[in-house]
Amino acid sequence: MKLALRWQVLLLGFVLGTSGAFAADTPTPSIQAAPLAQRPGHAGIASANALATEAGFEVLAKGGNAFDAAIAVASTLSVVEPESSGLGGGFMATLYMAADKHSVFIDARETAPAAVNPKDYLNPDGTPNRDTALKGPLSAGIPGEPAGLVWLAKHYGKLPLTASLAPAIRIAGGFKPDERLLGSIREEQKNIERWPASAAKFLPNGNAPAQGEIWHDPDQAHTLELLAKYGDSGFYSGETAKKLVDAVRQAGGDWTLKDLASYRVKERTPITVDYRGYKIITAPPPSSGGVAIAEILNILSGFDLTKLDQAHRVHLVVEAMRRAFRDHNDYLGDPDFVKMPLDMLLSPYYADGLRQTIVPDKATPSSMLAPSNASDPGMHTTHFSIIDADGNMVAITATVNYVLGSTFVADGTGVLLNDEMDDFALVPNKPNVYGLLGSKANAPEPGKRMLSSMSPSIVIGPDRTAVIGSPGGSTIITQVLEGILAFIDGGDAHQVVAHKRFHHQYMPDVVTVEPGAFDATTSDALTHMGYTLKQREPWGFMNVVIWDRRTNKLDAASDPRRQDGLGKVQ
Repeated sequence: MKLALRWQVLLLGFVLGTSGAFAADTPTPSIQAAPLAQRPGHAGIASANALATEAGFEVLAKGGNAFDAAIAVASTLSVVEPESSGLGGGFMATLYMAADKHSVFIDARETAPAAVNPKDYLNPDGTPNRDTALKGPLSAGIPGEPAGLVWLAKHYGKLPLTASLAPAIRIAGGFKPDERLLGSIREEQKNIERWPASAAKFLPNGNAPAQGEIWHDPDQAHTLELLAKYGDSGFYSGETAKKLVDAVRQAGGDWTLKDLASYRVKERTPITVDYRGYKIITAPPPSSGGVAIAEILNILSGFDLTKLDQAHRVHLVVEAMRRAFRDHNDYLGDPDFVKMPLDMLLSPYYADGLRQTIVPDKATPSSMLAPSNASDPGMHTTHFSIIDADGNMVAITATVNYVLGSTFVADGTGVLLNDEMDDFALVPNKPNVYGLLGSKANAPEPGKRMLSSMSPSIVIGPDRTAVIGSPGGSTIITQVLEGILAFIDGGDAHQVVAHKRFHHQYMPDVVTVEPGAFDATTSDALTHMGYTLKQREPWGFMNVVIWDRRTNKLDAASDPRRQDGLGKVQ
């Protein structure tokens, strides 16, 4: 322990004296890859639901661009995939504008209400109260997705919001739910039954809709119509806002009309990192994902992974994951509230020091860095990727947090609220539902944005470009990392989304392994190095679009682990 602490202190002292070459507040440089001036001439969309993908293409056919299509996809997912995202949640987006080769990050993350009280999330004995953190109105942050959709239309789209929201409004009039949604409703039925408006929406006649049954969501259709007609004021003030606040407060929550009226979208500078000739454009805080991915890639840049057998490659990747997640837990939070040492965390010099602590043939016990306990990560969020005919790109990861969010629907709105308050460090150094730890940097405060793992990313290489992201709680970070590595190794869209996964998040000190990820020789070698391997069912729902600029062809794919997504090019 003393040795581990000593090298950390030495590294900290050394790195704080270096320049912040990768600082997040440095303006994003223009991308200089020569072929990027080319137009694809056609478009690719990959999302978690076929209806959402088709909605995106419908809006493109009306003359919209990738950003208009993103509004259509996100709003349709709110209707057909409420277990993962929706108007009651938030999103993070990495955008790339082809005309000026400029990228920007849109932060439509939820915020804590002004009356937030950490004591509401504690049991009498001081332990975390998982019910108030995950179910009902106290678990819900102020939604950001509606404002984010309006922002996209106003600042980046070509079409009026009415046109981009039209597919979702129509689909809310009647559609056939997929088995994932029906299964989620059955899984959460007891919680849904606690809230009359939730039961009315998700349990018609007292039960989940039957397979093949037409499902109607007229309240959400009306909420979408008000958003389309009035923009921000159609959700954050007026009829919808009053219904939201009345419903939340009557059920024991603490929202106010001022909380809704005060919500603002934030534009931030993306994090960029160079790795093996590829530029990765990814999410800054309050996402932890981009910082962790950049830190891992900086560590790995000192190794030639292509010359290693699988066991030693996995060993180095896991050790880099371990160190990045440790820093994630200690330092990161909402940049509007917390001063973070991003110059240090994103510095190649800091990565050099971390790299020197990796033993070539032996696992580093996480207990040498700091002890803790945590649980398995979960899987409830959504991601979609878009490249349009002009080369504009959108990577959006959206969420209501856990399956069906808080399970609380605000009466008369059709809006299922998130349970993002659990993403705060409600009890410092105690794991949330995804097993992630947190410090005071991620403690709840009025108006503060909770830390996220969402990692929507764009990867620009010498001759190929990828738009990539995935749901998966804390595994989002490692999924996107491994997808980026698979893309850099030459994988096409289908190979990238199908790539077998493994995950380590510092605590618990276990390598979670998807069946078939490692052969027996690799598993034996990793066990001999000191790793504990734990197999679990396949996870994630990655959606990727790749532009091969040599052939000027697009390739879109949705994760084969789920049968409901659609990656399509036309």
